[in-house]
Amino acid sequence: MLLAAFCFAAACGVDRSTGQLDVVLKGGTVYDGMGGPPVDKDVGIWGDRIVKVAPPGSLTGREVRDVSGLALAPGFINMLSWGQESLLVDGRGTSDVLQGVTLEVFGEGWSMGPLTPAMKAEILKQQADLKFPVPWDTLGGSLRELTKKGVTMNVASFVGATTVRIHELGYENRAPSAEELSRMQGLVDAAMREGAMGLGSSLIYAPASYSKTDELVALCEVVSKHGGLYTTHMRSEGARLLEAVDEVLDIQRRTGVRAEIYHLKAAGESNWPKLAQVVEKIEKARAAGVPITANMYTYTAGATGLDAAMPPWVQEGGLEAWIARLRDPAQRERVVRDMNDAAPAWENLLRAAGSPERVLLVGFKTPALKPLTGKTLAEVATLRGKSPEETAIDLVIEDGSRIETVYFLMSEENVKRQVALPWMSFGSDADAQAPEGPFLLSRPHPRAYGNFARVLGKYVREEKALTLAEAIRKLSALPALNLRIRDRGLLREGFFADIVVFDPAKIADHATFDAPQQLATGVTDVFVNGKAVVKAGAVTAARPGVFVKGPGFRP
Repeated sequence: MLLAAFCFAAACGVDRSTGQLDVVLKGGTVYDGMGGPPVDKDVGIWGDRIVKVAPPGSLTGREVRDVSGLALAPGFINMLSWGQESLLVDGRGTSDVLQGVTLEVFGEGWSMGPLTPAMKAEILKQQADLKFPVPWDTLGGSLRELTKKGVTMNVASFVGATTVRIHELGYENRAPSAEELSRMQGLVDAAMREGAMGLGSSLIYAPASYSKTDELVALCEVVSKHGGLYTTHMRSEGARLLEAVDEVLDIQRRTGVRAEIYHLKAAGESNWPKLAQVVEKIEKARAAGVPITANMYTYTAGATGLDAAMPPWVQEGGLEAWIARLRDPAQRERVVRDMNDAAPAWENLLRAAGSPERVLLVGFKTPALKPLTGKTLAEVATLRGKSPEETAIDLVIEDGSRIETVYFLMSEENVKRQVALPWMSFGSDADAQAPEGPFLLSRPHPRAYGNFARVLGKYVREEKALTLAEAIRKLSALPALNLRIRDRGLLREGFFADIVVFDPAKIADHATFDAPQQLATGVTDVFVNGKAVVKAGAVTAARPGVFVKGPGFRP
């Protein structure tokens, strides 16, 4: 059934003038992405396709690469990437491509289109370390702009439910009118026809948190019509985790849409035992034929902003309105009171972390505050002689941003269990960057540099939580199938030549929370659409990435 979901191309040729392939990868061990046992085969590339997978020594080509002792696998798919901005600034995507990533998938709630003139102006205004123009208006336009500038990896995106809501309602906390909802559906329909993978939501953040289930149902009806995927940062990953999963299943029941849960987790120590119930819910639904999957990152901390520590009501109207309320003494007092609520009706990641010592400040916009990068909220509060809540409020006001923040929330035991789930794929939830230039002005979560290598090094080789073949399936064929991507995700004849070559005995992540900008090692070669983008462990000058379109694409 899995093979039936992929469309095999008819490209099975060689250069007729020479009888040779472009590239032959000789002597390697092939993991085709299906999860079965590997085989020793040579792999032949011609143009942008894999055209031969043949017995060792049977192929000739213009370039023959000896990859003896190494694993060959389909390129890895980053199911949750924030690289849409970083790749506009630096198209190499070094931190990801050196882990074998050949496709970046954007769109967790926010997407780079559709945009109004006011939304474009806001993007430019809020730019911090990374600067880029915004000449496009639509989601498809943003991806075409990215590939026009040149990008190493292939790129794809969901259309953001938050973006569509802002397009029609701004940052207002209300339900859309019938006319507004109809226009929102039209925007989703247009994005699906442009090639969006589906709809992405992020329901703990304002203004996405203002969306009710019926609104999401209306948008998912459009996505379902196009065969797309609904993927969601659920309304809760903590106190109301089980109810949040029920909402996803309810949306599926009402629309027939396929669904995926972004970065599945049980956040906050009191919620760690709930993971077993979440897995039970999902597996029961899957057994009944409900198409639901999930992705994850392989760390016990998440990264977002200080907005996730403040109540949604104070953020209504956007950043400037949020900051204006924080400056008002009466509203500030109410915010502090809400932040200290032991049982809030919203998702407070400061409380979920357990203490301000477990909240790390990693990204500031204002140069005067950048020396605080890498300090905990507790450390900064002590330096300033204020409570953590007052300090967080002051920092947002002073920086004029939500401030990038790491929250330590999960248990290693749960992470290890999730890695092995057969319906789990992987996403970095980070941008694709390089340890140089403007990227050194902030401190990322280590998942930006190590998420995928960590699967293969820590969880396969060291922890033996899953086999290498199964890990490769969950990094390649599984996400490709979930996205309904044609001709990618398997190392098979006729598929696009997105290939990663690595040493299973050496692949490893090195990034830490103290020193996150350390590149992974162990990947020797990466091909994207038949072009070598990593050669002998170094990123090349090739930028062959293309806009990979979803199932609703209409030329």
